[in-house]
Amino acid sequence: MQATSLALTQPHAANTTVSKRLPSPHLLKQQMPLANTLAQQVQAHRQAIGDILQGHDQRLLVIVGPCSLHDPRAALEYADRLATLSRQVGDQLLLVMRAYVEKPRTTVGWKGLAYDPHLDGSDDMHAGIALSRGLMLSMIERGLPVATELLQPMAAGYFEDVLAWAAIGARTTESQVHREMVSGLELPVGFKNGTDGGVAIATDAMRSAAHPHRHFGMDAQGYPAIIETLGNAHTHLVLRGGHQGPNYDAHSIALARQGLAKAGLAARIMVDCSHANSGKDPSRQPAVFNDVLQQRLAGDHSLIGMMIEGHLFDGCQALGKGALKYGVSVTDACLGWACTETLLQQAAQQLRETTGKACETQPGQVR
Repeated sequence: MQATSLALTQPHAANTTVSKRLPSPHLLKQQMPLANTLAQQVQAHRQAIGDILQGHDQRLLVIVGPCSLHDPRAALEYADRLATLSRQVGDQLLLVMRAYVEKPRTTVGWKGLAYDPHLDGSDDMHAGIALSRGLMLSMIERGLPVATELLQPMAAGYFEDVLAWAAIGARTTESQVHREMVSGLELPVGFKNGTDGGVAIATDAMRSAAHPHRHFGMDAQGYPAIIETLGNAHTHLVLRGGHQGPNYDAHSIALARQGLAKAGLAARIMVDCSHANSGKDPSRQPAVFNDVLQQRLAGDHSLIGMMIEGHLFDGCQALGKGALKYGVSVTDACLGWACTETLLQQAAQQLRETTGKACETQPGQVR
C-alpha cells in the first residue's frame, strides 16, 4: 500500500507546455489602436447592419471575400476592389468584407492567419494576431465594414472592437461557451445552422445569446474573470446547407421561418451561397445567389442577406505543394473577382428596377 500511495503522489509529465506568452487584448489594442474616427465608422456600420435586420434599411446585406486570409497583399487588393464596388452598388447592397483569420478543422490542418501567419507550421500566434488586427484596421481605413468567424473565444478580444459583423460556425453554434460570448458582443452575429441542416440548434443559440449571462472568461488584461453580459438582440440565422444537401430553396426557407417563429424569434435569414448550399463548388455560388435574390424580389423580406466566398481568382490550392499562386484561396475554393463583381452589379441593378429607383440613403449608411 505504501508503494502505491507514493506512486500516486509522484508528479506526472505535463501534457501541455507554455511555449510563449501572448499580449493581452488590452495591450494589443494599445499597440494597434482603433482611431476615434474609425471607431465611429465601425459603430455606423454595426447600426446599418442592425437596421437591415430590423427592416428599417431595405438594402441586401452581403458578406463577401476570401474563405480565409493568408496573403496580406492579396487581401488588401481584394479590399481595394470591394471598396470601389461598394461605392457603385451601395444604394442597394451593403457589402461587408470577410476577414476570416481562424479556420475550423475537422481533424488537422492550417488553422488560419491568426495561428500560423508564416504558413509553415511554426504557429507564431504572436505575429498572427498582430497581422490579423492590422489587416482588419487597413480594411476599415478603406471604408469597409469587416466580418469574421469567431472560433476561439480567447482570440475574440483581439478583434471584437473592429468588427461590424461576426459568424458562429456550424460546429460551434451548439457550444454554450460561444453562446455566452455572443451575448456580450456589441455587434450583429449570425449563427449558422448545424451540420445536419436543421435550424433548431441555431434558434436555441439565438435565444441563449439574447439573454444575460455570467460566465468564466478573460478580462481585457488577460486575467481569468467572471464575465457579466447583457444579451445580444442582433442575432440572426445563416443557412449553409447540411449533410442532406442545400437549404436555400423556397421550401427550406419557409421551414426555417417556421422554426424561427416556433422559437419566438424574428424571421431574419441569411443564405451562405457556399458550403453545402453549393456542394463546395464555387462555380455554383452565383446560381444559389440568384435563386435567393429572386425569392427576395418576389417579396420574401425574411431574406436579409447572403454570403459569398470569393477571392481574386477562382479555385483553391494546397499549402506545402510548391510556390503559391497569387490571389488563390488556400482553404475552400472561391469564386473569382470578375464573376463576383458582375454578380453583385447585376443584383444591384435588378433591385433598382424592382423598386423603380435607387434607394435614398438609409439610416446608418456610411457614404
